[in-house]
Amino acid sequence: MKARTLRELTRGELVQRMNELEEERFNLRMRRSLKDLDNPLRLRILDREIARILTVLHEDEKGIRPLAKDKTTVLGEKK
Repeated sequence: MKARTLRELTRGELVQRMNELEEERFNLRMRRSLKDLDNPLRLRILDREIARILTVLHEDEKGIRPLAKDKTTVLGEKK
């Protein structure tokens, strides 16, 4: 996923995506220790994707580029 697309997500969605990627990376690393992987390049792709998410989150914290806001109604319910 490109950084431009990541910036359109909310902070919660980014954190959730990062947790999913870290879990997948952990599972791949465990499988790699036991046997060869079908696609060893997937580990590098996951590392880069996690780094992109962390960069976008850091940019938001520093005020460099804001993230998308949560989509809520007047009553506070998500759309």
